[in-house]
Amino acid sequence: MDWKQALKSRLGVSSDPKRSDQEVKDEEMELFTKYYLEWKGGRKSAGTSYVNIPRFYYRLPAEDEILLQKLREESRAVFLQRKSRELLDNEELQNLWFLLDEHQTPPMMGDEAMINYENFLKVGEKAGSKCKQFFTAKIFAKLLHNDPYGRISIMQFFNYVMRKVWLYQTRIGLSLYDVAGQGYLRESLRDEELSKESQETNWFSAPSALRVYGQYLNLDKDHNGMLSKEELSRYGTGTLTNIFLDRVFQECLTYDGEMDYKTYLDFVLALENRKEPAALQYIFKLLDIENKGYLNVFSLNYFFRAIQEQMKIHGQDPVSFQDVKDEIFDMVKPKDPYKISLQDLINSSQGDTVTSILIDLNGFWTYENREVLVANDNDSTTDLLDT
Repeated sequence: MDWKQALKSRLGVSSDPKRSDQEVKDEEMELFTKYYLEWKGGRKSAGTSYVNIPRFYYRLPAEDEILLQKLREESRAVFLQRKSRELLDNEELQNLWFLLDEHQTPPMMGDEAMINYENFLKVGEKAGSKCKQFFTAKIFAKLLHNDPYGRISIMQFFNYVMRKVWLYQTRIGLSLYDVAGQGYLRESLRDEELSKESQETNWFSAPSALRVYGQYLNLDKDHNGMLSKEELSRYGTGTLTNIFLDRVFQECLTYDGEMDYKTYLDFVLALENRKEPAALQYIFKLLDIENKGYLNVFSLNYFFRAIQEQMKIHGQDPVSFQDVKDEIFDMVKPKDPYKISLQDLINSSQGDTVTSILIDLNGFWTYENREVLVANDNDSTTDLLDT
């Protein structure tokens, strides 16, 4: 018998049972842990205090420990992604609002819908696991304010939930800049050379954020944390048309016909950056009243009629729609002479002008008087040079 046959027969009569896949994985993990700890310097020799006191200090990887740095960065990114997925998204917030509205407890307190503790708990059970943290006795008691029936305001509770979600989103966003993962941002992250003017033009700077939030608070006349269509109509110069505002509240996420701060941010970001493709996409969706993916003569006329009505209110002679329509098609030069697509607007580099003509009286007036404004600017420049 040769050695191969002897080996096979020996293995065949072996009394050791065949190991399962799980046992093989356990052994593999045990060996990996053993060799990893030996490579790290032998943790067992560090002392027996680990048995009683859990480890609380983790040394940051040195600059030359590339592998450990990459591992730390990847684990932090995965952790933040997981935390972000735990937050309520727009659809879940809207579902929560519908549930609260369905379970309101009569009678109403003025115009405010109320909910008692029993229905509050019912909503918590139906809303899902992400909402569980908000449906506690402690939060209910915080929002309870001398209601004779022991109820809380649905709107106040919903605002509380939204603000908590915004807070968590902000913390996760800031954590992306915390490279060391120690819970604070370093001074080196600030650009001391950045001028005040540059910060104000940067949409994501602190001064710009304060400006936008201040505008939101000023528009919120009833101080309920939300904006109605009437309150939003005072945005900017107050010359956005009612038809356009109607479309905003039809297409954007609202709660009981009012807009929250996050939706307001999207709205402002689009209107203040109308040259950008993303902003044009936002506005185009509002202008596309038939959801056909393009604007035709009917769409343009639908929105421009509101501009003509505003001109009459201000004592101005309405401009002919035919003239404006021809100018718009001449500016955009669409592939199809009867339809204007989003890509046509972007390619023309005139999307900001076209949208301003259709939704904002002030924007239309600026376009109509562009030659006069340019002449005035030239005169002012000449005067400065002469002095």
